Amino acid sequence: MITKANLFLSPNKVIYGNGTAELAGKEAAQFGAKKALVVTDKGVMKADLLASVQDSLKAQKINFKIFDQVEAEPPARNVDDGAKMAVAYGADIIIGVGGGSSLDTAKGVAIIAKLGGKILDFAGFDMVPQRGLPKILLPTTAGTGSEVTRVGVFKDEAANVKQAVYSNFALADVAIVDPLLTLSMPPKVTADTGIDALIHAIESCTSVNATPFSEIMGLEAIRLIAENLPAAYAKASNITARANMSLAATLAGLALNSGGAAAIHGLSNILGIKYHMSHGRANAVLMPYVIDYNKIGDLNKYAAIAQAVGIDTEGLTPYEAAEELVDYLFNLLEIVNIPVRLSDYGITQADIPSLVEGGMKLARLFVPNPRDMTVEDVKNIFTSAL
Repeated sequence: MITKANLFLSPNKVIYGNGTAELAGKEAAQFGAKKALVVTDKGVMKADLLASVQDSLKAQKINFKIFDQVEAEPPARNVDDGAKMAVAYGADIIIGVGGGSSLDTAKGVAIIAKLGGKILDFAGFDMVPQRGLPKILLPTTAGTGSEVTRVGVFKDEAANVKQAVYSNFALADVAIVDPLLTLSMPPKVTADTGIDALIHAIESCTSVNATPFSEIMGLEAIRLIAENLPAAYAKASNITARANMSLAATLAGLALNSGGAAAIHGLSNILGIKYHMSHGRANAVLMPYVIDYNKIGDLNKYAAIAQAVGIDTEGLTPYEAAEELVDYLFNLLEIVNIPVRLSDYGITQADIPSLVEGGMKLARLFVPNPRDMTVEDVKNIFTSAL
């Protein structure tokens, strides 16, 4: 029985397929664009991933400038600086090209260039009062799903915390998912972003806010990642694996819009802030420990996920299937060379109190978690992961 309203959010248009980046200019032209600001980072520039986008804009006689100052785990000033360039140039469309940091920054630039102020003025839920400039987002990684989500995450450097802007106005007008843009990802980035997508899918399936949409898309994303992440990690040029990972990341992002994140994201935040781990790596390290803790909160869901990753669950109880899933996750992280001990990242027993304190700052993400979580539980999870 349907006992609640179930929401599905997505960009107005999602284009997926090899070579689709060359459609960026035509899509921009449909907005009547004359001047585009391309928001990206130095890594994308060095990998020469903008060529097809630039050529497509030139073909449509759309002038453009490039803002390539986006940093990893982007500080809010990246958005504010990009918006200043957009306004000074007179940009009428924003095109984001890159990983989650560049795409989140592009979302923020589109808002601030139109509405004014600073991006942290709009931190929180539905604080953006109206639509910003049109935006087209093209991911160069297969992980964050930022091209299809309604959130941008930015570091408040003064407070040394991450702030999130949740708004339907942060959704892309067009998302172009071209797997060819992901071919240059090195193995470490492939692993970190791929596991990030897996966590999005798992949490959106098992959240108490899960919807039929998040479960359907999340489980398919989980299946695709299980089948393709090791191959994409092993061989960068494996276009079939890359294409399937791109699709999986986008599906996981769409699932996240409906089901939302939970405790893995809540606890990992402090690892990014204090130890400068990438978002994907911080999530990955805690994933098996949190899922091991969570499993009794919804055994049937975790059993379904076990089946989705390819575990033969016939004859197993839901609890046994969930136990097999935890073992599988540890093994998957080993395959893609992600150390699963906090001590491998220089963290010691003396750091546990500050980790617990930092983890509790996002306790709002414990609310949708399938199992309730106390301060003592958080301490035990970090201790287990040490």
